[in-house]
Amino acid sequence: MSRRRGWLALYALVLLLVFCWPRPWLVVSELHAQGTLERRYVFPGDDGTRFSLCWQHSVEREDWIETFALSKGAIRVVSSRFKTFGAGVPDTGQASRLEQGWVVLDDIARPVDPLLVQAAAREHYRMGYGGYWLDLGALGPAPTLRFQQQRLPPVMVLAGLWRPWWHRMTHG
Repeated sequence: MSRRRGWLALYALVLLLVFCWPRPWLVVSELHAQGTLERRYVFPGDDGTRFSLCWQHSVEREDWIETFALSKGAIRVVSSRFKTFGAGVPDTGQASRLEQGWVVLDDIARPVDPLLVQAAAREHYRMGYGGYWLDLGALGPAPTLRFQQQRLPPVMVLAGLWRPWWHRMTHG
């Protein structure tokens, strides 16, 4: 009987470590007018993790996609894709290339941490992660979102981990 209790205690300890040991996450929080943050989405966020934001440019009405990478606790823009030149086109000093109608800029490596975005409904903001796209406008009218890499125990991010999955199930 005591051997069985020993194994149960060992299993309990392992579970406690798995759920309480901090690990890196990509945390998407909504910034409210009072200055408070509400965690909305959480994704595994080890160094090297990439995600994209896609929106429709307010003047040209063409999609713009920027890809970001997590590195040593910071977020960096690593690539930008757009279809028309105009306001807001980054000057990277690097050569651009055309790829199926898109102007592509790579090797940007510009830090933007924390990344703050006002996901206005008119611009149709979407977030790409792991092959899926989330409609950020589903969070409400023009939410201000903060993207940041954070080290947190899994038990603290369970609701945020659930939401992207639920979003895919209910919004396709």
